[in-house]
Amino acid sequence: MTSSPAPSAPPVRPQTPPQVRLDERYGRTNQDGRRVRTVSIVAAVAFVAVFAAWVVWAGLSGTNSSLEVRELGYLNDTDTSVDIQWEVSVEPGTEVTCALQALNGSFGIVGWRIVELGTSEQRTRQYSETVRTSERPVTGLPYRCWLP
Repeated sequence: MTSSPAPSAPPVRPQTPPQVRLDERYGRTNQDGRRVRTVSIVAAVAFVAVFAAWVVWAGLSGTNSSLEVRELGYLNDTDTSVDIQWEVSVEPGTEVTCALQALNGSFGIVGWRIVELGTSEQRTRQYSETVRTSERPVTGLPYRCWLP
């Protein structure tokens, strides 16, 4: 009978911590950490630069005039028009444009008018305008005012 060689013992590997074995298995190296850190720093610097540029742009290019609009009321004269009264407060010498609207009982827009208000030496001015409507309005109000 021939004897077969005795099975040899598996090679002895030095004990390594589990994290090191996982890093070797999945190809993670110390350079990966440096790469992530570098990308994070570059992204943070880019974000700060864009945010600073936006703050400078918004601060320097915005208008400094303030505009306040207050509805004073309306008069329902006829079935085809409404008189709207409102007040505008703005720096003297500033032009303002306002959109006026008339609404029906279902809050549908039945009349619309854009009014350009000239300059004035007074900060607060009161206005009254008639808006023609397609059916009987139940209210009239300034929709929005803006600086041209």
